[in-house]
Amino acid sequence: MHAQTSTALRGLGWVLGALWVLPLLLLCWAALRPGAGALQFDLAGPWGLDNFRAAWQVAPFGRYLRNTAVIVALLLVLQLAVCTLAAYALARLPFRGRSAVFALVLLQLMVMPEVLIAENYAAIARLGLVDTWLGVALPYVASAFGIFLLRQSFMTVPQELEDAARIEGLGRLAILWRVYVPLARPTYLAYALVSVAYHWNNFLWPLVATNTVASRPLTVGMALFAAPETGVDWGVLSAGTLLSVGPLLLGFLVFQRQFMQSFMHAGLK
Repeated sequence: MHAQTSTALRGLGWVLGALWVLPLLLLCWAALRPGAGALQFDLAGPWGLDNFRAAWQVAPFGRYLRNTAVIVALLLVLQLAVCTLAAYALARLPFRGRSAVFALVLLQLMVMPEVLIAENYAAIARLGLVDTWLGVALPYVASAFGIFLLRQSFMTVPQELEDAARIEGLGRLAILWRVYVPLARPTYLAYALVSVAYHWNNFLWPLVATNTVASRPLTVGMALFAAPETGVDWGVLSAGTLLSVGPLLLGFLVFQRQFMQSFMHAGLK
């Protein structure tokens, strides 16, 4: 009975895996078939990389890719710095109203970012950050999810380790850097994966906050490939999509073992 159940679960896993990878395979098929062949399932048809060359030339793809990488990297660095300090304060520093502050952080988790688009745009406009990398990143710096995740991780660190570090003469920032941050490394990696994947694919806010090629990321630039007034070339669109998600897929394939370990250690499902 146990063997039958195990076999059934394994078969279900293969089916779900096939369903998950099917859209990617269809995307690869369309990207490698020139012209009208992108929508024709004919193995005898022509194959080639012309769609990738066309996608790179339709728009300043290299500039979009650089903008995306800079925005995601800048945002991740700012998030880790802000979330680390906030999480440590909420986990270890006794101050009046700490529970109320943490409750507000949890409340922020229930608010969809799209609800605040108008207010966020007004804020970056007052700061003169419209159509800049920092303007795109700024509304997401104080991540409630990151604060909550790191706070829960810091709460598991034994108080004795901090007391021992104090006896050695370390200050609060030194204790945070040498004790808490190394012990929370799996949590940092897990959060970094979630943040990079989300903001690499974010579309609505960058569309509102950017006006020119100077700061426009890939997701917004990809809209040029599907402009209704010029028609949709599914082969070129598929090739552009593969070029956009390629860095994420490559990163996952190279570091998949570390990714899985970090999620298991962080307790993410």
